[in-house]
Amino acid sequence: MHINAGMDLLTTAEAAAYLRLRERKLYDLVAAGAIPCAKVTGKWLFPRDELDRWVLSGLARPAGLGPYTAPAIAGGSQDPLLDWALRQSSSGLASLPEGSEAGLSRLARGEVMLAAIHLHAVGIDDANVQAMGRPGFGDTVLIGFARREQGLVLAPGNPRAVKDLADAARRSLRFAARPAGAGAQQLLQTRLAEAGLACPDGMLVCPTGADLAQAVRAGHAECGVASRAVADAAGLAFLPLAWERFDLAMRQRDYFRPAMQALADFLRTPAFAAYAADLGGYDVVQAGTVRHLC
Repeated sequence: MHINAGMDLLTTAEAAAYLRLRERKLYDLVAAGAIPCAKVTGKWLFPRDELDRWVLSGLARPAGLGPYTAPAIAGGSQDPLLDWALRQSSSGLASLPEGSEAGLSRLARGEVMLAAIHLHAVGIDDANVQAMGRPGFGDTVLIGFARREQGLVLAPGNPRAVKDLADAARRSLRFAARPAGAGAQQLLQTRLAEAGLACPDGMLVCPTGADLAQAVRAGHAECGVASRAVADAAGLAFLPLAWERFDLAMRQRDYFRPAMQALADFLRTPAFAAYAADLGGYDVVQAGTVRHLC
């Protein structure tokens, strides 16, 4: 059995108490190879999530009622490096980009296998991890995807000579925005609030970062918040705002499904790191690692 970083491991006594079995019975199951476990330096260890899966595998169900399986869909935020990784990893995961909060809502309802998130809130250092403490997310795991650079995107060459986000807001430039609950929109609201400024009224709302970049390039808006990779691909000027964590949230049981394992394995390959470097604005040192386990 492969043991992942951050896995919740139980000793024999703890596993027996967790399963409400006598230790002798637990040893019998181990000897028969009938229970998930691993022997490390002479001691048996039992991954808690694997024990949960083992119990559920024998769950008696009424006729016609099969175990629920989340669809192989990656919801949440859109990102060009993630889009590429989903294709290149042969994970079979479809993409449903609607924004971080929308992805988490779908994850809570069992409508997606994973939610790509990059949350922001005033006074919170790691809003992604904090979100895993919400009701209904007690069995989730947060997998690192990348740290990525977000900033203010402007027309090529920055013809208005904008200095920073506060300067753009004070000069009443026409902003493009992302939908409520999108990580980029949260970043915009958070940084304006920290500067004592309100979000501009009447912003053009764009479904994804790529749509926002196109709106700026076409002159429908003068600026907006998107990643450096998106800005560079569209040939836009870019003023850095923050390096943020972009993570993949999922149920612990789904982490072990073939689709997610294919993606997680690919995130640790040299090909993934090389493509991230080509796009620019990514730090993928922690890609594929467990950042948080509920």
